[in-house]
Amino acid sequence: MVSSGQRLELLGEKTLTPYYLWVIVFGIFAYFIAVDQSIATYVVLLWKQSRLAFEKYKWWLMNNPRNPIVKYMLDRKYLKLAKELEKEMKGDE
Repeated sequence: MVSSGQRLELLGEKTLTPYYLWVIVFGIFAYFIAVDQSIATYVVLLWKQSRLAFEKYKWWLMNNPRNPIVKYMLDRKYLKLAKELEKEMKGDE
């Protein structure tokens, strides 16, 4: 008698076994979403929450003054503003 593991080796499909597991898990998950409206709502809200967390982290990373790239960009912007103000002040005199 051939066991299921040996049968998969004979068919050359031993590497596909984890994929079958993922398909079954996501199939059950999709079934619950299709059957129960509250689970579908929960999944949508969970997706929005994860997207919001990503956007918050991205905003923090792009605007954190401790980030050397942001610090350089701010210094460049303020130096340009200082030069413009200095030029304007000298033009008034």
